[in-house]
Amino acid sequence: MTILVTGANGTVSREVLRSLRGTADLRVLVRDRSRAPSGVEVAVGDLHHPETLERAFTGVDTVWLLLAMGPDSTHASSNAVWAARKAGVRHIVRMSAIGAGHDAPTRNGRLHALSDVELAASGLGWTVVRPAYFMQNLLGSVDGGTFRGAPGEGRIGLIDVRDIGHFAATVLRDPERHHRAVYTLTGPESIRLRDTTGLLSEVYGRPIAYQPVSPDEACSAMLAAGAKEWDARVTAEYLTAYDAGWGDYTTSTYAAVTGRPGTTFAEFARDHADRLAA
Repeated sequence: MTILVTGANGTVSREVLRSLRGTADLRVLVRDRSRAPSGVEVAVGDLHHPETLERAFTGVDTVWLLLAMGPDSTHASSNAVWAARKAGVRHIVRMSAIGAGHDAPTRNGRLHALSDVELAASGLGWTVVRPAYFMQNLLGSVDGGTFRGAPGEGRIGLIDVRDIGHFAATVLRDPERHHRAVYTLTGPESIRLRDTTGLLSEVYGRPIAYQPVSPDEACSAMLAAGAKEWDARVTAEYLTAYDAGWGDYTTSTYAAVTGRPGTTFAEFARDHADRLAA
């Protein structure tokens, strides 16, 4: 069984590959061969250019489909589904977005809803994974004695990307068991970032104060750092929703499917102390 992993150089797909190593024939789709991860078969192609995909999808049984956020993500997702159908792929495990739906409070969530529906109507086996806000998004947020937190004051069921990778690998190894499943993944606790300062003070051995970052401030910082305008403004849409409590819930999905508990924020903070600090 060959598994094709898209988005192979991204944060999530790197963890998917890490969890799959030694358990499957792996092929990665990359645009630049020189940046491909080692130890796996490499196919060069671009999901935005369907003429480049035939070789990548040929001989593949299952696809991990992850797309970069963007206004043309539905185009890329559609190209992947079409290439999979032509190549005889049996199952696609698609990474969607938390709260994806036609009434989602972000453009990204509404676009993902369209691609989720297209996949469900494709005739292929399919599974949709919708993970919550990544704990890894907080890396670099501790600056001296201050934890600068976006999304502000809202509670969120944060999830460690390592858990997303393990969950995805579990599904990819036996996809038929998860046919037509839509999984919403969160961590085991819904927390306010403000409430983590005591823990962070213990981790760093010095007092850590909390400073909320507004959606507009986060957007401006992203733009100043060179982010695409669409990405920065959609991120601000998410942060506005989270600050209002949109992400204040947890699910038991991760533990139910994998048989192990999800990573707590305390575990994440200790594991990533050197990277949480700016």
